[in-house]
Amino acid sequence: MKTISPSLKLFINLSKVLTENSRRFNGGLDGLGFNEFTILLHLSQSPDKKMRRIDLAEKIGLTASGVTRMLAPMEKIGLIKRELAKRDARVSYVAITPSGQRNLDETIDKAELFSEKIFPPEKLKKLTGLSDLLD
Repeated sequence: MKTISPSLKLFINLSKVLTENSRRFNGGLDGLGFNEFTILLHLSQSPDKKMRRIDLAEKIGLTASGVTRMLAPMEKIGLIKRELAKRDARVSYVAITPSGQRNLDETIDKAELFSEKIFPPEKLKKLTGLSDLLD
């Protein structure tokens, strides 16, 4: 059997971590899935707490249409809202609502606990370089 390269092994292991992470998040964040959590987090950290859909898609690694499909139910339950640009009606933004911010604030501690189970603090120093590489 052929030996796999270190980069392929890393890719497989990262995929496993992502799958495990998504499973834990989707089951334990009071109905907020991993992708929804990530969207709210990016919106809350952006200037004016809003982003263009295409920029949001790039941040989370999905297509613009994939993000649009994810945003529809989030908008329906009031976690996010659409805003039109004041200077150009062709441009729209996605903004986090006060309800979305509250939901994010309530779940971020649980998300921290989940991530520490996968990446314990004592191993984080070894992973800093990997995090920088992936960022």
